Amino acid sequence: MDKTNILYLESLFGIFLVVFLAFFLFIVKTKNKLANWLLAFFLFTNAVDALKFLIHDFPVNYMNLEAFRWSFNYLVPAAFYLYVLSVCYSNFRLKPKHLWHTIPFVAFNLYMAYGIYFEDRASKIYFINTLSESHIMQFFHILFEVLFQVYFIASFLVIRKSKTVYLENYTNPNISILNALYKITILYYVLHFIVLIRWLVTFTFGSGELRQWIVTLDAFAFLFCTCWYLFVALNKPEFFRGVSSQLKPITESVPKQKMFTEIDEEKNMQIESLKNFMVKNEPYLDSSLTIQDLAEQVNMPVKDLSTLINLYMNKHFFDFINQYRIEKAKDILKDSSKKELTILEVLYEVGFNSKSSFSTSFKKYTGQTPTEFRKSSY
Repeated sequence: MDKTNILYLESLFGIFLVVFLAFFLFIVKTKNKLANWLLAFFLFTNAVDALKFLIHDFPVNYMNLEAFRWSFNYLVPAAFYLYVLSVCYSNFRLKPKHLWHTIPFVAFNLYMAYGIYFEDRASKIYFINTLSESHIMQFFHILFEVLFQVYFIASFLVIRKSKTVYLENYTNPNISILNALYKITILYYVLHFIVLIRWLVTFTFGSGELRQWIVTLDAFAFLFCTCWYLFVALNKPEFFRGVSSQLKPITESVPKQKMFTEIDEEKNMQIESLKNFMVKNEPYLDSSLTIQDLAEQVNMPVKDLSTLINLYMNKHFFDFINQYRIEKAKDILKDSSKKELTILEVLYEVGFNSKSSFSTSFKKYTGQTPTEFRKSSY
């Protein structure tokens, strides 16, 4: 089997998977409907772009459709960025202002309308043959690359910020899901890097043997990214509940001059009072506890409590709460009268709702797994 057939089969299988997954995400009933629809649209735009791997020669009889297919490239980065926003922020909604993201797509189609859509066959062919010399087309190539870099860098920043906010304000955040989203973003970024190599090789060496192999690699990478996303979707159907976009990292909400203030007697008293409250009332046993919930219980403004924990105690809210859960779990695991409890029952009893999160946190604090700790305690 030569590389042409390999490329064709890879592309056909990849496009089928992408379209199938996009269709499934569009019709499935879930509370994450907007995120699923945005992901479905992003996957669909990738499938439209991947059709190029199935086209051996320029479709002269379908020049308008081919030109319109080109324009979908200007929706891909924006679609992914909006998807990241919808995953990371639970209160994200599409608004009229988001139509600004379609301006490059509209502008490119206006250019195609000028040279292809409403022209006769001869004029279309001439326009296409001279595209490589067109300064406007070169501008659109550069624009696409700038858009891709801006949107994907923005996506990385949104993921990082939402992870920080989650750790500072929530307990039991599904960080593994967020990490999966981060890896998927990297995968698509790497996929684009292969496209850049293909462009560079085409510009330097023309459409030769080397370019064909890179195109095959590009198609394989597209298939791999699709299969990876399918794997993540199957293993993690409850995809990251998201944080409120109104929340900000504590370093952004507290004036810089206050970030380096030494702990005075008043702060020490507040810290001791908070610790005593945690030991006496055990609010950490609530698996859905947030910093807003705890602030209400200790009768303190959320911002002040967040500052006290994240800055003066130098801990994320996530770590602050989990240290109490781990201590409670250690007491249970050392208690011979409760040796019949399974590890799963223990983690639920102390406020965790994920076995992986419990095991990771327990080993972080004790250096042992829960099972190892229990065995060494008797």
